[in-house]
Amino acid sequence: MRFGWRAISGPAATAATLLLAMLLERAITLPSPAPLFICIVALAGALSGVASAMVTAAAAVIGAALLFLDRHGVDQHGFSYAAADLIRLGLLAVTAALTAAVTGLMRERLLGTFAAERRSHASAARLSAALDQVDIGIVLLDAETRAEFINRAFRDYFAVPDEIADSKPPFIALMYHGRDTGAFELPEEELGTFIAQRMEMVRTGDATPINIALRTGEVLRFVCTALPDGGRMLSYTPVTDLVRHTDAPARADYYRSLRDPTGRRLIRYLRVAE
Repeated sequence: MRFGWRAISGPAATAATLLLAMLLERAITLPSPAPLFICIVALAGALSGVASAMVTAAAAVIGAALLFLDRHGVDQHGFSYAAADLIRLGLLAVTAALTAAVTGLMRERLLGTFAAERRSHASAARLSAALDQVDIGIVLLDAETRAEFINRAFRDYFAVPDEIADSKPPFIALMYHGRDTGAFELPEEELGTFIAQRMEMVRTGDATPINIALRTGEVLRFVCTALPDGGRMLSYTPVTDLVRHTDAPARADYYRSLRDPTGRRLIRYLRVAE
């Protein structure tokens, strides 16, 4: 038990209560201070743990014994206690010990829970900081497809302001934001179908990789991963060097048609080729 104001507060409060009760007993008859002692034991256990609470419980029992002795005085046989006083002392001792054990153990459990939560928050903060350093866009969705986490890369790729990203928007809102800012390299009439397909992939947890071309010239490989809690992890891996740099300039239209999720460009390309 560490000595400090928390550790000595219980025994000190018990001693102060006992002295005050003895002084008041000179003038008036007081009810039993046992309930007040039990409250002080519980407070000591909550403030400092089992050890301080047990010391306070012992002080409470000794104090109650002294108070009963002060009431009855000393006769020719020495110290005098009534049978009722002995019963009260026994009940007080058992109750105080149980109160000390329960409150002390509850305090230890709560402290352990708080420490675990602090470690969990620290780990989450480190993980968040690490994910902000990678060039892969990452979005974590809950079971209702609301974005619980959006890393820096995704915010940069789709020009998502921090106030929107930090407000935990639904995934559909992020898709509409990309549409409104002209992030996708798609004709306007095809954006509705594209967004609907992406929403369906997220809803079903479809892990089929999809290449998404951006207006900036970058190409991102989109993958949806279903999580055990019903959420989704969305990753946007930059594959521009793998896709763009291997395109033969003479067949640029053909490769762009292959990257079209709806397949409409490919159909138009084949018709032109015919």
